[in-house]
Amino acid sequence: MKMITPSNLTKHELIGLKCEALSKAENKKIDGCVVDETRNTLVMMTERGKRTLIKEKYKFVFKLPEKKVIVDGENLVGKPKDRIKKKIDKW
Repeated sequence: MKMITPSNLTKHELIGLKCEALSKAENKKIDGCVVDETRNTLVMMTERGKRTLIKEKYKFVFKLPEKKVIVDGENLVGKPKDRIKKKIDKW
C-alpha cells in the first residue's frame, strides 16, 4: 500500500486519519479522528462522541506525519471507492 502524502491524500483511505473540520458558514472547528465515510459525510470521533459532518459544508485539515493538508470538503464528495478516479485540479 502506498504511503499517504499531501499529493495523494484525496485518493487515499481517510478512515483513521486525525483531522480538524472548519465550518464554511460558521466560525466552528471540530477536532477528531475520521471513523467512517459515506458519499456525502465524514463521521468523526471527537471528545464529545461521534459527529457526522456533511462534506461540502466544511474544509478539512488532515494531520499527516510530515505536515497538515487542507482539503475543501467539496473535493471529497462521492463514494470513497470512486474518489480515486476523480480528477482534482487544485485543493
